[in-house]
Amino acid sequence: MAAAQGRLSDGAGGMDDAKEGDPGGGGATPPAFQAAVQALRGSRLRPQIEVETTRAPQRLAPHAYALEATVVDGDQDLADGRLVLLHDPDGHDAWRGTFRLVTLVRAELEAEMAADPLLPEVCWSWLTGALSARGLSYGEPSGTVTRASSHYFGGLSERPATSQIEIRASWTPREGLGGVPDTAGHLASWCDLLAQVAGLPPAGPGDASIVTLPQRRDPQAR
Repeated sequence: MAAAQGRLSDGAGGMDDAKEGDPGGGGATPPAFQAAVQALRGSRLRPQIEVETTRAPQRLAPHAYALEATVVDGDQDLADGRLVLLHDPDGHDAWRGTFRLVTLVRAELEAEMAADPLLPEVCWSWLTGALSARGLSYGEPSGTVTRASSHYFGGLSERPATSQIEIRASWTPREGLGGVPDTAGHLASWCDLLAQVAGLPPAGPGDASIVTLPQRRDPQAR
């Protein structure tokens, strides 16, 4: 199984526009942030999800750590995403805490699924459900669910139409002993969300109730 070794914004949007810097952020690193990052690095994930560190944004918080992940099946990429852990020791009014998790998840969909008017609500419930399923406490969730379709014409007319779902979200993980949130648990829940969006079968008996997307029509070749 892959171990998590570690570009987004604090809001639901603007993730690709954030300035990126060193994964650990700037300044002296607080012990709580060090412990939270160490828990991310030590997490063990299902083998279909490849996780690695990426450059973290500098302007969003004094300290940040970023991961990116791809859900793979053989030589095909089924979904991808990014997760950023932000930390401000002085707290943040909008967060109502000192830590914040920010994510972007996306995957291609079958056209019939993309046309479902309830799809945005269902996808948002997958995020909150993934957190609740692992008993994680969190607050101040916010985000957007966007679906887009591409149709091809002229020299590209032979390509089938494609549809994509994109989830951008952020939430405040509740802090535990020593002011450290259960970042390993939140990473596991985030990977559960990635697996659902990618259409993977449940990872184990405890996940049997999870409803997943059908396999997308034309996964991207690696």
